[in-house]
Amino acid sequence: MAGRASVGVRVLPNAITVLAMCAGLSAVQFALAKQFQSAIAAIAVAAILDSLDGRIARLLDATSKMGAELDSLADAISFGVAPALVLYIWQFEGNRVGWVVTLVFAVCIILRLARFNTLLDDTERPPYTKEFFVGVPAPAGGLAALLPLILTIQIGHDGWWDNDILVMVWTVAIAALLISRIPTLSLKTIKVPAGAVVPLLVLVALLAAAVVTYPLVALACALVVYLLHVPYAVRRHRWLAKHPEAWDVPPKERRAIRRAHGVGRRLGLRPPSSVRRAAGAARAVWPRRNGDRERVALPTDGPRMRRSLGRNRNWRRIGLRRNQSRPPSTSRDDQ
Repeated sequence: MAGRASVGVRVLPNAITVLAMCAGLSAVQFALAKQFQSAIAAIAVAAILDSLDGRIARLLDATSKMGAELDSLADAISFGVAPALVLYIWQFEGNRVGWVVTLVFAVCIILRLARFNTLLDDTERPPYTKEFFVGVPAPAGGLAALLPLILTIQIGHDGWWDNDILVMVWTVAIAALLISRIPTLSLKTIKVPAGAVVPLLVLVALLAAAVVTYPLVALACALVVYLLHVPYAVRRHRWLAKHPEAWDVPPKERRAIRRAHGVGRRLGLRPPSSVRRAAGAARAVWPRRNGDRERVALPTDGPRMRRSLGRNRNWRRIGLRRNQSRPPSTSRDDQ
């Protein structure tokens, strides 16, 4: 009995993946029947199931190589082939250029998934890269490509979203985001502070009410917000790359480091001692290479270093940096 239960637990994540694949294929059938709202709903269900199968597999300790390969194939069908065919049936049917555009979109989804699988085996990436995806994920890209169709159903045929050429440009732009190296935030690594749990639950309830009442409007707003977050994700990625002291610290300390390096630098103030200690520890663990030489932390003891610290003690008391371009003076008037 125990063996049967174990087998059943291991099959559950793969069963969810197969359901996601079936939802994506059902979207094509709905599109052939001109039921485009049902087609969008089927792809959205596939995205929800795709976000669950991996988490359930890790919780049940049921991860496997077969599950990883099956997940990639399901994503290629649900978020590459299905949205491409839905767009073709809706807007480009009989248009050869439209078929090429949808074909390019499906190929870009597959290339994005192939690159994602290769990055999973890269063990030399810095820790902060776990907070980001490389490019737009497949579920978000598949739904974002359908945004013109969503607007057409909700608003009508009175905007750019119903123009063949502009829909082609939109589809190619989403395909480019899929295979780009632009960082996007990974929701899997976002940590919610204890004080924000209750407001977050209230927000989830409001979102659920919006999805039930106005499903297409809620989906369109979510997609627009997701696309607008890309500049913030790029800025955050660049900031973390330059500040290794913030890689492995809680969110509260990371915000303190950001304030110290932001406002403090502009005012000419030095960061707090705790931030400087964290920076030194991070550099010791993750040295930066400059040519063939590594930058290592210098010792803070010794007579010469103590004399230097003594000369700068008055500057440190008021939180200012001493001008390093000016040579230290031995005159009593400058002390």
